[in-house]
Amino acid sequence: MLRVYVGAPRRDEKGASAVEYGLLVALIAAVIVLAVTALGGTLNGIFEDTNDAING
Repeated sequence: MLRVYVGAPRRDEKGASAVEYGLLVALIAAVIVLAVTALGGTLNGIFEDTNDAING
């Protein structure tokens, strides 16, 4: 009976860790999407200017 009681919190911690990692991945993905959205126009302009300079 003691084994069951001692082993139970470990399973809960593994589940909590998985949820925390999932939230962390979601946060990183959201930051990447926001950064690409915010910088997309600027990066597009830089690439167009570079392309124009190369092609003359």
